[in-house]
Amino acid sequence: MQRTLAIIKPDAVEQRLVGPIVTRIEAEALEIRAMRLVRLSKFDATGFYAVHKEKPFFDSLTDFMSSGAAVAIALEAPDAIKHWRRLMGHTDPAQAGEGTLRREFGTTIERNATHGSDAAETAAFELRYFFRGLEIG
Repeated sequence: MQRTLAIIKPDAVEQRLVGPIVTRIEAEALEIRAMRLVRLSKFDATGFYAVHKEKPFFDSLTDFMSSGAAVAIALEAPDAIKHWRRLMGHTDPAQAGEGTLRREFGTTIERNATHGSDAAETAAFELRYFFRGLEIG
């Protein structure tokens, strides 16, 4: 079994899409091990996305991620990282495949409804950022 972090981003929370996204997660046999509503400060978002600090989109991304509530979810399944990333679809909703969350719910590369860890090492860091030991069942 493998764990990964999923985030339902502020744009999707604002549009009241948490329920439909969680329903899709469950339909895909991704086990929800922990879930919490969070409100990242700019400082929190900067720390979470520190790996992108030198990229031109960093300030815009951290402003967006600290603009409203988000839902952090610890997922578990065999090959959970690839499974979740496949369900999310391409970062750009316009390039995401039919039936993916970003194609259905995203509007731009930044406001693309969901986030997911891209590797096991990233998932470990990201899960610890939002959940402590016993919070993940």
